Amino acid sequence: MENKYLSIYHDLVNKIENNDIRANEMLPSENELVTAYETSRETVRKALNLLSQNGYIQKIKGKGSIVLETKRFNFPISGLVSFKELAQKMGREPKTIVEELTVIKPDLFLTTHLDTDEDDEIWKVMRVRQIGSERIILDKDFFKKKYVTDLTIKICEDSIYEYIEHGLGLKIGYAKKVISVQEATEEDRNYLDLGAYNMVVVVENYVCLNDTTLFQYTESRHRPDKFKFVDFARRIHNT
Repeated sequence: MENKYLSIYHDLVNKIENNDIRANEMLPSENELVTAYETSRETVRKALNLLSQNGYIQKIKGKGSIVLETKRFNFPISGLVSFKELAQKMGREPKTIVEELTVIKPDLFLTTHLDTDEDDEIWKVMRVRQIGSERIILDKDFFKKKYVTDLTIKICEDSIYEYIEHGLGLKIGYAKKVISVQEATEEDRNYLDLGAYNMVVVVENYVCLNDTTLFQYTESRHRPDKFKFVDFARRIHNT
């Protein structure tokens, strides 16, 4: 069962993201939230702290909590969001084209980046992400087969993360991300509608399960004009 403060947090997030509580409006006071959710002040404060940490509100001493603009999260660096989830939030119809789905043995690059043995089997998935008529992302995913036991074209066209979490019952925990700008390769030009662009934004993801097991390495190559990568940072003040 979900903790009470998490339940309150998710309810308030839904209200903010659905514009039931709009940007620049004040949240109900702590006393009002305590009454509305029939809980303790400590529980409400935990939920508010989580909202603050994740960039949904700003606490103003003596006034309460003001709701921040959340539409800025075009492609959140700090989150683990699938392309399907991202496109749905943008209100756009996504299309995924699976260019390759094979089982391979890891080379030196994958042995290093995926922390695997030469004898391990690795799923290699190459997918082109299309929004509207434009091909704007090339995703090159590598999964350890001993954890992601089976993949199909249909799963790869829909959402691999959805399959991993709901089909296999695994819990995806966290990822380390490395972002760089690189010169477009011939492969990029073949798969993406780059036009006059000769550079791509590359996001490398090292993704771990909840138990800290590294199970996925992904190289996501983006057309530079289509996505901005946004994070929310908060300065911690010593008191």
